[in-house]
Amino acid sequence: MVSWRRRPGPGLARLWGLCCLVLGCWRGALGCPASCRCSSWRIWCSEPVPGITSFPVPQRSTEDDNVTEIYIANQRKLESINDNEVGFYVGLKNLTVVDSGLRFVSRQAFVKNINLQYINLSRNKLSSLSKKPFRHLGLSDLILVDNPFKCSCEIMWIKKFQETKFYTEAQDIYCVDDSNKRIALMDMKVPNCDLPSANLSNYNITVVEGKSITLYCDTTGGPPPNVSWVLTNLVSNHESDTSKNPASLTIKNVSSMDSGLWISCVAENIVGEVQTSAELTVFFAPNITFIESPTPDHHWCIPFTVKGNPKPTLQWFYEGAILNESEYICTKIHVINQSEYHGCLQLDNPTHLNNGAYTLLAKNEYGEDEKRVDAHFMSVPGDGSGPIVDPDVYEYETTPNDLGDTTNNSNQITSPDVSNKENEDSITVYVVVGIAALVCTGLVIMLIILKFGRHSKFGMKVHGEVKGVGLVDQIWLSLQDCDNEEQVMVTVNSDVHNNSTASDNNRLGFVLFHKIPLDG
Repeated sequence: MVSWRRRPGPGLARLWGLCCLVLGCWRGALGCPASCRCSSWRIWCSEPVPGITSFPVPQRSTEDDNVTEIYIANQRKLESINDNEVGFYVGLKNLTVVDSGLRFVSRQAFVKNINLQYINLSRNKLSSLSKKPFRHLGLSDLILVDNPFKCSCEIMWIKKFQETKFYTEAQDIYCVDDSNKRIALMDMKVPNCDLPSANLSNYNITVVEGKSITLYCDTTGGPPPNVSWVLTNLVSNHESDTSKNPASLTIKNVSSMDSGLWISCVAENIVGEVQTSAELTVFFAPNITFIESPTPDHHWCIPFTVKGNPKPTLQWFYEGAILNESEYICTKIHVINQSEYHGCLQLDNPTHLNNGAYTLLAKNEYGEDEKRVDAHFMSVPGDGSGPIVDPDVYEYETTPNDLGDTTNNSNQITSPDVSNKENEDSITVYVVVGIAALVCTGLVIMLIILKFGRHSKFGMKVHGEVKGVGLVDQIWLSLQDCDNEEQVMVTVNSDVHNNSTASDNNRLGFVLFHKIPLDG
């Protein structure tokens, strides 16, 4: 029996060749090493031959943002992660370097990788590891098993890190002491190796604007920690002394712009760091930084911004007199930002009686401030300019003098029902009279034709008269035949009159013919 096996045809071979070519070009464009496989989101380096000697760096900056995972294994020649190497991959979340020759991690290695969540550096050659590369990261996992750590204060932070993360299964991390004895990290004890502490002399920092204040930070720890002050966005002039313990910070001529800022003291040694903070409260007189003419919104609003600490009391004046607020005119505070208050004087449907000068007075125990603004809501009625707002939106109260003479009959408005009824009656009368006139005209023409057929000579006199009798309009037409001396009377009866009721509107007129002698 002969067995057949399908051999790849030329089409399939071309397809494989094209794929290899594309992958090769892409790898070259990304700068992917020969021992690695690279994609738009992942770099995988696991081939020991030829291996890599440094961390892979992309050749094109357009690709590094998308890489979220880097996996490196079996790279015995890779001994360090230096500054700015991992920093190219700003979107990196997972980093694994295992079973390699890693001995050193730079303190600035991950300064740009704020998205890092998982780091695995197991089974490498690390004898020590500083906390600085990791202190700004929100790591969920840091795996460091099977590294030849030396028992020292420098790796005490790893023990603290494990204690704070509450791992379900503790990592089997060991260190070697001076007598080459292998000790579990959780049991390691190093003299004069303690996490630092920091305490401020005052946690309720209050000062009046323009005054000065000095703050002290007392620290402990072994080795003795380095102390620094964190003064983010502080405007006031200041100076510090960290060479002594306690360290000091002096803020001079305190500005009101610094009210609400946080001041922090940071103590750090090789075991770790601690930070303690206090809020700076500055008392200052009110300052009305913004006030503007009224604008129509859902209600009319005179907007303002006032700064002051403690919170100032607000009082409005209208034309120099105290403005008594009510549900129709009241102060509303919309936004509070530290010691800054944004709001408006809200007026519900103001009229020309509310035009004038408005003054805002802000006052607290340290001083006061006032600002004035002119408001014009609508023009005085009768001056020809009219209101400045849409009358359909704002309705204004009126007094009896504004309404005019209500006894004037020319201002009366006819009921729509009566008006419509009279219009319908008039239209019906016109229609009936028109129909009657048309019928009469047709009858006259027919009689003329009939007479013309019977006699060759004829004379005709036509006399017409319209009479109104009660509810009947009669139209009399006299046709005089010269030969027969006969007269024909045509009566058109229209049973519609201006005084008829609505039920009479459907009754149509009728026509009567009478033939009478001439002498009658």
